[in-house]
Amino acid sequence: MNRVGKFAIGLVATAMAGGLVAYVLFLNRSKPEESVVDSVVVTTEETTAEPVTEVVTEPETRPLYDYISSEDGMTERAKNFVRQNLDTVGYLKIDGTLIDYPIVRDPGIVPEGNSYYQNEEYNYNSYYLSHNFERNAWRAGTPFMDFRNDFGGVEDMQSENIVIYGHNMADGSEFGTLRYYRQDYSFYKQSPFIEFSSNYKDYEYVIFGFLVTSGNWYGDFIYWDLEELNNEEDFNYYVGKVHEKQMLDTGVDVKYGDKLLTLSTCYANEDNSRFIVVARRLRDGEVAGDFSTIQMREGFSESAESQ
Repeated sequence: MNRVGKFAIGLVATAMAGGLVAYVLFLNRSKPEESVVDSVVVTTEETTAEPVTEVVTEPETRPLYDYISSEDGMTERAKNFVRQNLDTVGYLKIDGTLIDYPIVRDPGIVPEGNSYYQNEEYNYNSYYLSHNFERNAWRAGTPFMDFRNDFGGVEDMQSENIVIYGHNMADGSEFGTLRYYRQDYSFYKQSPFIEFSSNYKDYEYVIFGFLVTSGNWYGDFIYWDLEELNNEEDFNYYVGKVHEKQMLDTGVDVKYGDKLLTLSTCYANEDNSRFIVVARRLRDGEVAGDFSTIQMREGFSESAESQ
């Protein structure tokens, strides 16, 4: 579905659910506790404490994820984590940060009475906001993939844009250390690569943009609702928005057909904003750890970087 259609459905469904006021009250009731601001260096534009991430909710678009138990083709690491949590879909690691975690997929709508999720009812993209990898109640939650995403063993079936959410914790846990990219642009040169492995294969990505954007439905970049970029128009729209809002022009070339990865965390409560880091999967001939092998955008020069 194109971005306009998805957005329209989202607004209509929200209105039908009881009106804007009721929707806001629901979000306020489900909002996790905010973390206390840390004392590390912050950018000059920040005037409030670093809040934890609240994932924007939206109308249901597919039913509860049904896990199919199979170890065929799984890596040994994946087998170990799947034994602990059936929602495991991969592993995420970024050098120079504290991000080094197994990743689960949100189970979607969880009906009351499901013993695997403590017999309680949960909305989509909400369970792992307040539960750790062991599925125990935990204020910091655990980084999780959007419930609509696919990151299985068949690459042609994988989502064109995988979105992973994590709380912005003051102690740097979960997605707290993503702030390094916006606090010091030179950090990008230190850690431009992301390792994101499925249960079946290791993949490497290169970051091509990071930015602050609205987390509201009425914002101009509803990134969390743009996972299936399976037509060139939607893909170019997504990448164009990243370039339009980016804090640093990395020069990394991005073209239709690249697999994207979006990491999302909270930025400020006062305007419900988000900080996101967007990367693309490495192409043939590109080598993780060697930025000189990365294909750059035609005509790009470092002297023209936008700040």
